[in-house]
Amino acid sequence: MLSRYVGYALRRAQSAVFADFIDTLAELKLRPGQFTVLIVIDQNPGTSQSHVSVALGIQKANFVATITDLVRRGYVVRHRSESDGRSYELELTPRGKRLLERAAELQKLHENRIATRLGARGREQLLELLARLAEPA
Repeated sequence: MLSRYVGYALRRAQSAVFADFIDTLAELKLRPGQFTVLIVIDQNPGTSQSHVSVALGIQKANFVATITDLVRRGYVVRHRSESDGRSYELELTPRGKRLLERAAELQKLHENRIATRLGARGREQLLELLARLAEPA
């Protein structure tokens, strides 16, 4: 009966997809959330910590720990904004760019595994349906 509930089915699917992605990124010692943070910083060099946390829906307290870890590992540099001394700007280091390139390669393998299970049209349908669910009611 539970499998007929959308929320339950979504949670089970999310668990399966995340488990595969976590395994995929394990060689890099990178978590899925860290991967998305690196992408946003790469696409928006000099962006603020608060912008990234809001864009990804990560609570600031959790985000600070994520950034601190990425800085400590040499993937991200954080420096005070010249225009607003209260905020930090973020950029990937060359090492961070190399890590993101490798993580993106691994993510493609992960995405291909998921797409194979769904079929080409199934993948597109799923993305369309998930986007609908994510829209405000």
